[in-house]
Amino acid sequence: MPAIYEWMHVVGEPDLDELGHANNISYLKWMQSASLAHSAAQGWPLAAHRELGQGWVVRSHQIDYLTSARLGDEIVVRTWVANLKKVTSLRRYHIIRARDQVTLARSSSDWAYVEYASAIPKRIPLEVARAFEIVPDTD
Repeated sequence: MPAIYEWMHVVGEPDLDELGHANNISYLKWMQSASLAHSAAQGWPLAAHRELGQGWVVRSHQIDYLTSARLGDEIVVRTWVANLKKVTSLRRYHIIRARDQVTLARSSSDWAYVEYASAIPKRIPLEVARAFEIVPDTD
């Protein structure tokens, strides 16, 4: 699988706010969906994490909105793992309008690997870490 994963979505009515463009909550949902799809494509769907009793939870999000997505726009969420530490990982996203490749938003999520029952951070298992190629930040 490629290090940079692409998740597609067509902006629909439920994605819109009262101003007629994609709501900021929609961007978060798209980021989450892209992350889950990337993990599943790498062999780590939610079911596999549930079997371990461990998995990812978000610690924080950062989003820079550059321009609006509108009804009917096909968007591409490009996502990748920028780093993996002992118990955390930084994932980056570029949200792009497909027809003209305009970047709508740049974002990141800081994830922590935890035991589900206790919410205690756990070392990222080697088999999970090895499933993802790190795409380091560049200037």
